[in-house]
Amino acid sequence: MCGAFQHIPVCHSSSQIGCAIAFADFRANVPPPANSRFGKAPEGMQAACANPAALGGGSGMLDAYLSASRISTASDGPREPYDWTHPAKPIDTSFVKVPGLLSAACVADEHGSYLAVTLHPTADGARTNDISGDVVVNGQVLEDWGLHLIDANLTMGNLVAIVGDQTKAYLAKARK
Repeated sequence: MCGAFQHIPVCHSSSQIGCAIAFADFRANVPPPANSRFGKAPEGMQAACANPAALGGGSGMLDAYLSASRISTASDGPREPYDWTHPAKPIDTSFVKVPGLLSAACVADEHGSYLAVTLHPTADGARTNDISGDVVVNGQVLEDWGLHLIDANLTMGNLVAIVGDQTKAYLAKARK
């Protein structure tokens, strides 16, 4: 069953129009737990997962726009700077890009249907080998939230590219 997407297909190509892109993202090494808030669907249905980095399937590199400051929940106090480089250097922009650090693939297994985000650390350690974005309350990571705080950030560049491709496809169709 397709549930909410009975009449709207999930996108499988960046030139496909009239389709939906949906996903719940989790670190690949921390899949959704049984009590997950995301990546689950009612009995007989499957949560949608369209990987903006590889709509046709498989794994793809994420073109993330990540906050230059640490992402945190309100209960964890004020945001503090995040060290994106080693040694730390000030970041003068609101967002940073980390080419080659993150990839993602849709996974459907006993944990649910979700976008598994994999980190690819750099050997020299000149930049961070991790990201913030987990929900942390009282020092504990709430695994049932996954990387929900940075859903859009993780895929922003990929989504912008898809919108460009879909716009071209729509205009080409409209000209006919």
